[in-house]
Amino acid sequence: MQILLEVPEEIASQFAGKPGGVSRAALEALAVEGVRSGKLTVHQASNMLNIPSRYEMDGFLKAHGVFLPITLDDVVRDGETASAYAK
Repeated sequence: MQILLEVPEEIASQFAGKPGGVSRAALEALAVEGVRSGKLTVHQASNMLNIPSRYEMDGFLKAHGVFLPITLDDVVRDGETASAYAK
């Protein structure tokens, strides 16, 4: 779907030097807010942004102030999984 946004030129020009410009910034903002609000899963947002790796997506979200809830059980399970592969 295409969405048309009207952005004042002086604001749009601030994004001109960044890859994708204002369009990419708007798409990233939508993905961040989607995950933060629970309207998008991390997987959906990573697909939307063409970020292939879960680790890259986690880094992207952290850089934008979105920290996913994690429990002690999650950490223990991840540790056990990592240990199983290390053997």
